[in-house]
Amino acid sequence: MNIANKITMLRIAMIPIFMGLMLIKFPFHTELALAVFLLASLTDHLDGHIARKYNLITDFGKFMDPLADKLLVTAAFVILIQMGRIEAWIVFVILAREFAVSGLRTLAAAGNIVIAASNFGKLKTVTQIITICILILNNFPFNLISLPVDIIFTYLTLIITLWSGFDYFGKNMKVIMPKKLEQKA
Repeated sequence: MNIANKITMLRIAMIPIFMGLMLIKFPFHTELALAVFLLASLTDHLDGHIARKYNLITDFGKFMDPLADKLLVTAAFVILIQMGRIEAWIVFVILAREFAVSGLRTLAAAGNIVIAASNFGKLKTVTQIITICILILNNFPFNLISLPVDIIFTYLTLIITLWSGFDYFGKNMKVIMPKKLEQKA
């Protein structure tokens, strides 16, 4: 297992630590949870950078890297539902998009087609991470001035998540209906 894959596995190992820090109350548990979440989020960029720079791209990494990302985001959103900081229906829509795009990528891979991350997909990831951080902090410090940044970012994330999902499907219809598209051509 190469260093990039080890970093991916580290991200997965950090998930239960993050969840425990969110749920077990003690001084500064929220701040520590936030630090673990941010560190885990940063490992996503790091493992990809290392894999590309040193030509360490493997099938294991191609599979585990996006899975690790989805596990981290899912864990964070589920904990935040439990804490009453985000509505379950919003998380369901966000996760449904994640599963749908993963399914699209799997279908494409079966036909030897690679669907690279789009700019909208990258924007989606950034907004999800920012939103999760704001929700972990329960809208602090914005709550001190009654500014609903948490609500604004939650809905912004929802919109960008949906937009990026439609973008992936719109650009890759040939994966879903290849024969139908060939017949029209």
